[in-house]
Amino acid sequence: MDTLWFGVGAAVAAVVLVRFGVPALLKALGLHPDYRGPRYRLPGGRALIVTTSHATLDRPGAPGAGRKTGVFASEFTAPYYAFVDAGMDVDVASIKGGEIPVEPFSLSWLLASRADRRFLRDVRLQALTRHSLPVSGLDFTRYDIVFLAGGWGAAYDLAGCEPLARGITAAWRAGKVVGGVCHGPLGLLKALDTNGAPLVRGKRLTAVTNRQVEQLGIRFTPQHPERELRAAGAIFESATARREVFAQHVVADGRLVTGQNQNAGDVTAQRMLEIAGGQRVTEAVVAPVQ
Repeated sequence: MDTLWFGVGAAVAAVVLVRFGVPALLKALGLHPDYRGPRYRLPGGRALIVTTSHATLDRPGAPGAGRKTGVFASEFTAPYYAFVDAGMDVDVASIKGGEIPVEPFSLSWLLASRADRRFLRDVRLQALTRHSLPVSGLDFTRYDIVFLAGGWGAAYDLAGCEPLARGITAAWRAGKVVGGVCHGPLGLLKALDTNGAPLVRGKRLTAVTNRQVEQLGIRFTPQHPERELRAAGAIFESATARREVFAQHVVADGRLVTGQNQNAGDVTAQRMLEIAGGQRVTEAVVAPVQ
């Protein structure tokens, strides 16, 4: 009997170690680092977060047959809470409107960030995610900040969305702060600057790298951000790590602010708040889980 109980205890200990130890190890390696820089408030400001509407990771010639995907959770939740906590009104939109597909693995016990866990308890944001606004019906110039969330789904529908391109163009020409993270900057590809030239041409920016895409083994998506943005004339910058998923980099070129991958949501959002005229209020504070 003692041997039985010892075995049960060892099994429970192993489960606990895996359940809490592996996420802690990933965090220590660089996944979803806590933001400890200056925070900004912009009461009365308005922010728009745009996500994909594409829900499956499709191989060429097999539409709708891939595994479930969508927006990568932290690339949506981290900026949302940064803007809400800054006192802004935040609208949530997607390419088609309606329910936003969320990458299931990104909300798993292994990968979920602080902001993701807050989302899982947030009835209001869950409702916004089920009933997102279609980008085609929006006036982008009403927002101080326009943020493009990433995830594998964005590789399928952000760059080809003409209403999104027109909205980004209008926001940029109206002097708004524009940006995004990971695959999100694909939504900038067809936008134009004030002179009618491609918005990204000659701009310093970042997004998910070719190396991260290769390391994750998903090379069949229709667009790869580093490849497409370089081809469009952007000055592409990035950080590196043994595994690129643990890297973090944010680039601000005037009113254009971009983050390299899923680790950059908080930093990118705070830089956008600063550039949009936010008031600096704290330093070295980790936002509480709510």
